[in-house]
Amino acid sequence: MLGLSFAPVTINTKKVVNMLAIIGAMDVEVNALKELVEAPEIKTFAGIDFVKGKIEGKDVCIAQCSPGKVNAALCTQLMIDKFSPDAVINIGIGCSLSDDVTIKNVVIANDVWQYDMDSTGCGDPLGFISGLGVIKIDTDTRLSDRLFECAQNCGGKVHRGTVASGDTFIADDALKARVFKDFGAICGEMEGAAVGQVCYANSLPFAVLRTVSDGGDSNAHIDYPTFKKTAAEISAAILVSFIKD
Repeated sequence: MLGLSFAPVTINTKKVVNMLAIIGAMDVEVNALKELVEAPEIKTFAGIDFVKGKIEGKDVCIAQCSPGKVNAALCTQLMIDKFSPDAVINIGIGCSLSDDVTIKNVVIANDVWQYDMDSTGCGDPLGFISGLGVIKIDTDTRLSDRLFECAQNCGGKVHRGTVASGDTFIADDALKARVFKDFGAICGEMEGAAVGQVCYANSLPFAVLRTVSDGGDSNAHIDYPTFKKTAAEISAAILVSFIKD
């Protein structure tokens, strides 16, 4: 594996979370949460609707960023600039990259990595983020630990590990194997590491929650539409439990 001498970086915080930002890529990932917002106030920036209000008496701001790393980064920076959250949680669905992780399992990221960030031709390790000088970015331990507990309390199998992000919907056995091999990622998706990069640049704690909708293999085009709604509902239920607590 390239770049293992570069330790993950962590944002350590004991800050009280008064305002929680929630970002998902698709309507199926955030609509159920938006419907729970009390006295919602909607503001639109760069074509993204930000829904601010309260869930279970807690201040939240929810946004649908659309799939992809650039969309996720744009949404995250706008969220930070316009609403000043104390923490960001990226929720949604993802694919399995490990035989131990199956459909409808939950993954709470320990760290995030951009599997398609490749400047190895310039002598950098695979995944190296120029400017920040890092490869993997650790999620916030306190947020992730609590999400893990909430996920366990909601039932089902829960995993901790690396979540890999890239601007490709992983539906290919060879790509799946490569992403797992390069950094041991157990879940693949298209936004979490971009959210993490922006949060790291802004010294803001973040966490990534995914429920598995497919195996990231040649059957993904069948499994994904079949299980995406159920997977998204599981993620939303866990987050509601987190907010209540």
